[in-house]
Amino acid sequence: MENTSTHRDDIVRESYSARSQEYADLFGSVTSTHPTDRALVSSWAATLTGPVLDAGCGPGQWTDFLAACGPAVSGIDLVPEFVDRARTQFPDLTFEVGGFEALDAATESLGGVLSWYSLIHHSPQDIQTPLAEFARVIRPGGGLLVGFFEGATVGTFDHAVTTAYRWPVAELGQKLITAGFEVIETHTRTGRGYRPHGAITARRQSSR
Repeated sequence: MENTSTHRDDIVRESYSARSQEYADLFGSVTSTHPTDRALVSSWAATLTGPVLDAGCGPGQWTDFLAACGPAVSGIDLVPEFVDRARTQFPDLTFEVGGFEALDAATESLGGVLSWYSLIHHSPQDIQTPLAEFARVIRPGGGLLVGFFEGATVGTFDHAVTTAYRWPVAELGQKLITAGFEVIETHTRTGRGYRPHGAITARRQSSR
């Protein structure tokens, strides 16, 4: 599992690094996001108490958006070029290079985690690892918001950067439940010019 995770992370890092400038120019502003996504992230942030981690922050646009919503927030991403750009563009915020399998955060120390399209390259066999790590660092009652590509069945497709997975809402929701979360809301959206979108808000259940 460790070797598989390391190999995947290497591929993701190298693939995004090679196109980091293009990606950041296209998607590095929150104005490039869908209005309903901004409304969802904003309403979700209002329910949180305590620090928030933007896991897979990219160039930092959602980290900055969350900070404007009120929570103390930091970002983490595998791609050094994204982190460098985020630090330059948002110098008042904290960004670190890293993955999600072993977060540098104390158990039950966070009020929430935003994972916006940052798990799309995890296979059904290994997605449970980062979800379990999110569950470890989020305090009971804290929140998780996951954005992802939605589909009728779990499967891969040729993402513009590297192979990604689409998920039925119910199946990804079950993964969250297995990790220790209660699913609160699910959202889907389709439209011209983009693949079907899904989002799940969840609450960390009490540890037992």
